[in-house]
Amino acid sequence: MQEPKNLKWLGVCGILAPVVAFVCILSAITSYAQFSWFDNALSDLGVVLGVTRLIFNAGLISSGLLALAFGVGLFLFLGRNVVSRVGCSVFVLASLALIAIGVFPESTGRTHLFVSVMFFVLLPVSLLIIVISFVQMRKIRMAVFTLFISVVAALPWVLQFTNHYAVGVAIPETVSALAGSAWAIVMGSTIIGRAS
Repeated sequence: MQEPKNLKWLGVCGILAPVVAFVCILSAITSYAQFSWFDNALSDLGVVLGVTRLIFNAGLISSGLLALAFGVGLFLFLGRNVVSRVGCSVFVLASLALIAIGVFPESTGRTHLFVSVMFFVLLPVSLLIIVISFVQMRKIRMAVFTLFISVVAALPWVLQFTNHYAVGVAIPETVSALAGSAWAIVMGSTIIGRAS
């Protein structure tokens, strides 16, 4: 098992992952004046010539690697029961999908679409499974919080596909990612507290 010091740094990775992601995403948006929240997908930034695509893709790859390390911290924090392992494994797969979004930009066609869909599906699914783990551990507050986050992460996509409130998907992508980010920051802080 990891030493507490290492567990602390894995928790730090959970906080840094969304920070790196959104700093790079916002920087890419700033560098591309034509970007529209209603007409574009965030991934459109990954194929813009020049510094925009470099910032965007490198940001997703870096944040995905940090999320992957955080996933290891989740394994150690949540215990070794079957539900915890499944939930953490799905979270790790979501992290790999995030890395793949940066590695395979929109110009790769179906590959990009596949990994993008996988990320936004696997993220709320992993959280729903982790809710069960928290209930088993009798951590009810964390279970309720995680359930709320999983709903917020999934809801914009449900609304997008039922009401089609925007031409592009930048809004549901951002809301879903912000929800996952809030959870990662809270969990990262919790892991740091335990390690300390």
